[in-house]
Amino acid sequence: MITVTSLWRHPIKSHGREAIKTVTLSAGQTMPWDRTWAVTHGKTGFDVKDPAWAGSRNFMVGTLTPKLAGLWAKLDAATRTVTLSHVDLGSLTFCPDQAEDVQRFVAWVAPLCPADRLVPQGIVAVPDRGMTDSPYPSISVMNRASHDAVQDALQSTVEPERWRGNIWLDGLDAWAEFDWIDRDVTIGGAVLRMRERIKRCMHTASNPHNGVRDIDTLGALRGQFGHQDFGVYAEVITGGEISLGDKVEVH
Repeated sequence: MITVTSLWRHPIKSHGREAIKTVTLSAGQTMPWDRTWAVTHGKTGFDVKDPAWAGSRNFMVGTLTPKLAGLWAKLDAATRTVTLSHVDLGSLTFCPDQAEDVQRFVAWVAPLCPADRLVPQGIVAVPDRGMTDSPYPSISVMNRASHDAVQDALQSTVEPERWRGNIWLDGLDAWAEFDWIDRDVTIGGAVLRMRERIKRCMHTASNPHNGVRDIDTLGALRGQFGHQDFGVYAEVITGGEISLGDKVEVH
């Protein structure tokens, strides 16, 4: 039997993750509060007067700023405040919608960002969707068995948080999720259509506890499995609630 083993949201793109126990998905939408905000830099091409989805290169991401991977997040949805924590910085609670708070965040996170690279400038959001890597509103689905296969290839412990997934499943064979492309999958009370495999970047090489690049995840994927993919992007077809332990059915 295939079941849901963990659920994660990432309130600010590339700036921390938070485990949750239940979530209600809506058709055609990203996971609530997942990548709701994104951090801009000096080369960001984003029109704040006409906000729309933009690709990852427009924002601060762990591929170019590895230490961001060491951030953890906790969201207070009622007040739209986020608490970020990092082993080297301590914690900061702020509202990404408030200009003064954003400047406090920029100053706080600066030590994680090399001065000779892109540095954070502000925070933006897009109405009614999260700033996922895909141009369509997506939710990422991960397979625990595939994760274990990567661990075995590396002969080292690999934290699941490195993959930045939303929904983790257990009870299927390694890489079986790749066979689900273009199929509908019922997860709890929601139906998701599996759209495409997720091609991975160097962000996965960074330790989620300190942001240090310490394992060659991409080398393991390419060398042992002949691809650079982990997880599947999915689109919500029918909304509904998903909780830990829910059953999964492939159609």
